Amino acid sequence: MNRSARGRRCLFRFESGNNPFKASLLVGIFLLTSWITVLAVWTKEGEMADANGILQRIYGHVAYLTEDIGERSILFPENLTRTRDYILRAYEGMHVPAQLQHYDCSGMDVANVIGRIAFREYPSLHYVVGAHYDSVEGTVGADDNASAIAVQLELARSLKTLQSTADLNLTVTLVSFALEEPPIFMTPAMGSRVYVADARSRGEKIDGMICLEMVGYTCREAGCQSYPFPLMFMNYPKEGNFIGIVGNYGSRTLTRSLFQAFQKNASLPAVPLTIPFNGWLMPAVRLSDHASFWDNGYKAVMITDSAFYRNPYYHTRADTMEKLDYQFMSEVVKSLMLFFMSHGK
Repeated sequence: MNRSARGRRCLFRFESGNNPFKASLLVGIFLLTSWITVLAVWTKEGEMADANGILQRIYGHVAYLTEDIGERSILFPENLTRTRDYILRAYEGMHVPAQLQHYDCSGMDVANVIGRIAFREYPSLHYVVGAHYDSVEGTVGADDNASAIAVQLELARSLKTLQSTADLNLTVTLVSFALEEPPIFMTPAMGSRVYVADARSRGEKIDGMICLEMVGYTCREAGCQSYPFPLMFMNYPKEGNFIGIVGNYGSRTLTRSLFQAFQKNASLPAVPLTIPFNGWLMPAVRLSDHASFWDNGYKAVMITDSAFYRNPYYHTRADTMEKLDYQFMSEVVKSLMLFFMSHGK
């Protein structure tokens, strides 16, 4: 089987006792516990009451994707289907409207999973948050890219909770892309290329696309963070404890807006980067789904831990869940929520 050609012929389709004090105390404890559980909402200062729950659920998502399902490459179509169904069930459990965007890839049925949260009946702003759910051959892909799917799902949960209390001029479409890794990368069968081609054909308005690509690995020793040429000569952090915000020149206003919102979260340092010429002079910054949107004229940024410039386990069997920083990932959710709360008014 010539795996390098698998993605080139793909067709798209949709488819209590008697003691009153004790009783009062128990009732009070019950009400307090219920309040803490239910009040998974954001305060005016942007703090999240359910931060610990988000961290635990992110851990659970990554565990299911990497340990229960395992390798999610094109060589294991059944695992891609299981992953797709897991994401769809998660949206259904949150009461987030979702659908599958099926397409045929050399006889194999694959599908993007699309969830949508609208804060008004006719909001004028529309953002897409995307992440690919496949892994490279031979790996379970904890950082690449189960981390991003976990953050995407918990972002959806937080947005859905916010929907009941906030009147934002905003729709957020969450797209989990079926295929991104080699041998599909840069072919028409990439899930992001399928999605963006359909969006373009329908004239879909997208004010910005946010690509989540490897968002779970940190390193805190001086010199553990590297950079592509010529960034290694600039004054960028030497420790890998930050999240990167990478945009092309056409997306510089989106990059700036995200960075300004992220700066409100002191627990997650952020480093912005604007690249000219759609990244062709620095090809490493094009290695994910945001490039599909750049190439179709949409504003897009990549939110990333910088992949192989930080994570030594990139595209290896050692990219496993115990190496990830789950507090870091929960802070990514918080920072994204700060962006949407400040830019949906």
